[in-house]
Amino acid sequence: MPRALMIQGTGSNVGKSLLVAGLCRVARRRGLRVAPFKPQNMSNNAAVTTDGGEIGRAQALQAQACGQPPVIDMNPVLLKPETDTGSQVIVQGRKLTTVRARDYKALKPQLLEKVLESFARLKVDNDLIVIEGAGSPAEVNLRAGDIANMGFARAAEVPVVLAGDIDRGGVIAQIIGTQAVMDPADAALVAGFLINKFRGDPSLFDDGYALIEARTGWRGFGVLPYFADAWRLPAEDALDIAPGRGSGKLHIVCLGLSRIANFDDLDPLAQEPDVRLTMLRAGQPIPGDADLVILPGSKATRADLDLVRRQGWDVDLAAHVRRGGQVLGICGGYQMLGRVVRDPDGLEGAPGDTPGLGLLDIETTMTPEKRLTETRAVHAATGAAFSGYEIHIGQTTGPDCGRPFAHVEGRAEGAVSADGRVAGSYLHGMFCDDGFRASYLSALGAAPAAASYAETVERTLDTLADHMEAHLDVAGLFDIAA
Repeated sequence: MPRALMIQGTGSNVGKSLLVAGLCRVARRRGLRVAPFKPQNMSNNAAVTTDGGEIGRAQALQAQACGQPPVIDMNPVLLKPETDTGSQVIVQGRKLTTVRARDYKALKPQLLEKVLESFARLKVDNDLIVIEGAGSPAEVNLRAGDIANMGFARAAEVPVVLAGDIDRGGVIAQIIGTQAVMDPADAALVAGFLINKFRGDPSLFDDGYALIEARTGWRGFGVLPYFADAWRLPAEDALDIAPGRGSGKLHIVCLGLSRIANFDDLDPLAQEPDVRLTMLRAGQPIPGDADLVILPGSKATRADLDLVRRQGWDVDLAAHVRRGGQVLGICGGYQMLGRVVRDPDGLEGAPGDTPGLGLLDIETTMTPEKRLTETRAVHAATGAAFSGYEIHIGQTTGPDCGRPFAHVEGRAEGAVSADGRVAGSYLHGMFCDDGFRASYLSALGAAPAAASYAETVERTLDTLADHMEAHLDVAGLFDIAA
């Protein structure tokens, strides 16, 4: 019979995604057919699945750890925030609706049915399912109708292990406090806890560890030291993107948009020794020594265009181009570079038009159909072939499209300005392709690394699995799976 184990956390960003990825890789190395599962995720960093939908990027990495292709059932509900109070709801890979946060609760009963349906399908073909919770079960104000944590665990009857983040401090209170506020029936499903991100000598926490065991009655599964190589894996949150650790010969700056989406384009650049990568935050001007400025994808293009102007980045970009700097817009960033972005149906907010940055002679009209596809392309400037993916709404036209960024199956894709300094494309993931990344960076005067990005990720997943096996009771965790 297939078994399952759920990792929940005392809060967001305690390392649940990495823990699940590591456990998945350990299970795979032990000969198990294993799959990841996250009932509900909230992220604008999505991946295109092999069955034509989209899931959270973290679940795609976890699928890789399992040696499996990503499929929609691994993350049946994906919430993609468009505003501070509303999100697009993706169910089993496809958009269902857009709702305000206060109205989402009414959807949960029907969403739980889909979640359990996806979970049941995964169980058919796997020996073990490693499940990731979302946020924390301590958020008891959200418990009614919950599908992400204990609501799912109760419905699916799966054991739970609670992960606490000692790097933030207060981990004893995190775990004991979570038990204190949980419904007793929920707490009864918790089989134990583990401590994540410890720095220093773990024996110094022996007394704290024993106190948690005594006060909760839960079994401890170990203290996991901080995993220093985590930066080599694709970041789930834009705030986790590692700054460039290279010599800084080539300075690449990415604008930190408020609704940044599909920023996995940046992860391979952060690992280039000749690249200094800067993720620009609100209030920071574009540095004068930037060689390339990237406008990344956005879940709310027009809203982020307003942000660009409020930050003064539009003025900085114009000055950057006048100095001879390069600009690359990807997906939503590509749309921003044009003359105007039109949204007649209000797909990303109130209907209307927003002037673009005017750095490309193009215009974009938002359309209801979302393009979701893996893509093979050829870069027009260098002739380098590469793999990527598309995940966007909107159609872009204009004179600069006559100078395409790439060619896809014989058709022109993207646009380049007459002077060649500004380019835009709908293609995500291009920098994950080693050959393309090398040719692109070489054209900008950098010496690209010889290492394969894909091999680096694979090696890091194995190192993570070694790390977890050395410090956690992994056999005990697999034994409690039910």
